[in-house]
Amino acid sequence: MTFAIEFTPDAWEHLQEFSARDQTILLDAVETQLCYEPNQETRNRKLLQNNPLATWELRVGKFRVFYDIENNSLKIVYIVAIGYKEHNQLFIRAKRFNL
Repeated sequence: MTFAIEFTPDAWEHLQEFSARDQTILLDAVETQLCYEPNQETRNRKLLQNNPLATWELRVGKFRVFYDIENNSLKIVYIVAIGYKEHNQLFIRAKRFNL
């Protein structure tokens, strides 16, 4: 069964900060990686520990997509934030964010 993908208003604003090319890359990755089994850890998906932002992280090159899963009968993935990493620092809306 496939999962529906929903962006929070904040995540949608985060996405708009990137170039059209980067937006396409991110949207394609979200669709291919999170529609089926978004709760399975892979090389690019991991479960986060004690994180106030989200439960899961999807890595797409330098970009990071943070999401939560509603795994009841609705099967919905909520994208809550999108940022990028430079070295070991995470930036969301061009501001450094500590995980």
